[in-house]
Amino acid sequence: MTGLPRRLFGLFAFLLAMIALAPPATAAGPTCNGKFVNPITDVCWSCLFPLSVGALKIWPSSRPDPSNPASPICACADPLPRIGISVGFWEPARLADVTMKPWCFPNLGGIRIAPGFDIGQGYLTGPSMVGGRSQSTAKWHVHWYVYPLLYWMEILTDFACFEQASFDIAYMTEVDPLWQDDSLAALINPEAIVFANPIAQAACAGDCIAGTVHLPLDPLFWCAGCQGSMYPLNGNIPSSIGHVQSSRLA
Repeated sequence: MTGLPRRLFGLFAFLLAMIALAPPATAAGPTCNGKFVNPITDVCWSCLFPLSVGALKIWPSSRPDPSNPASPICACADPLPRIGISVGFWEPARLADVTMKPWCFPNLGGIRIAPGFDIGQGYLTGPSMVGGRSQSTAKWHVHWYVYPLLYWMEILTDFACFEQASFDIAYMTEVDPLWQDDSLAALINPEAIVFANPIAQAACAGDCIAGTVHLPLDPLFWCAGCQGSMYPLNGNIPSSIGHVQSSRLA
């Protein structure tokens, strides 16, 4: 072997040696942990109930349920005019995860899908004295998935009203500049100023009581039951209870 073939062989051997001796690559950024959702064991199947036809409870449940139409016969015009039966139940159609690590997707097995630019890290702080009051604050990132589980598993396949879609990531807070800043979020949600007062916040106590007894009160839409205020509509949580409250917008 002489000339050009020898040089090519030497170069190929050198590249193989570099690959073999190179240290294992590590993903940039913090470690991301998680697992894929098991549709059998990780889904609250009993939460689908109560099942009703009109006002008649076919499969009762101890869980609260909003008011259903009194008549079992209904009509709709989307996509075509048709008459059907009014059936009420809870359909699992969306999935959310919250994380303090940007670009970390716990529900996708704990993978990081980072485009290469940095986004502020989330945080969770314990009680601290702010103005003489104890206050916990937090900031999380939220991912919102399209997850029509009943349609995928072909349960109750005759229902034309099921959401028929494939798995998708519908929203990521990392790419939303409004999620990072209260002032920017107020540009599209100026009503936050109306609810940033002691009277509006005190009204959430009534929403907490109603949510504990049965269901929260729809007129108090700025409240999230016992989890506090819904505003500001971004990732800043002024009175953190935990990751459940942090995903309240998802």
